[in-house]
Amino acid sequence: MIDKIILGGGCFWCIEAIFQRIKGVISVTSGYAGGDLENPSYKDVCSGKTNHVEVVEIIYDTDLITLEDLLFIFWRIHDPTTLNRQGNDIGTQYKSVIFYFNDNQKEIIIKSKNDTEKLKIWDTRILTEILPFKNFYKAEDYHQNYYNENTYQPYCSYVITPKINKLKKEFSKFIK
Repeated sequence: MIDKIILGGGCFWCIEAIFQRIKGVISVTSGYAGGDLENPSYKDVCSGKTNHVEVVEIIYDTDLITLEDLLFIFWRIHDPTTLNRQGNDIGTQYKSVIFYFNDNQKEIIIKSKNDTEKLKIWDTRILTEILPFKNFYKAEDYHQNYYNENTYQPYCSYVITPKINKLKKEFSKFIK
């Protein structure tokens, strides 16, 4: 069965690069979600006035990967304990958030969050917002597949490549 989930964990370039490499993931699209402005631009979202978050829409095959597995990676590949930031990326558009499409997804997400908190992976509690799907707008074309097309750009080298290396080291069983 094909399903989808929307995840935000800082800059969408980072989350996109991670989930593009996961078995069972069919597509990853960078975009904006949860805000008030219809069809926002990157400039609009960065203004902090739209309430949109940088996210990725992940389409996946549930016969090859479960939502639980996607969340297992998500909780560990970014810092879900920081409010409106990931590293030097600061602003409401960088908050950690999951948008769910139905009650079953919501239950799985809440259980996964609670189970992860019990493991004490992070020193403080998880601040990731779990919200019902409201909207999703695809980001501009130059944001799509960003890491793969700009691997040696400084942001990619210093921020995303270490996440990719962590993925390869700690989550190899999930990699395509």
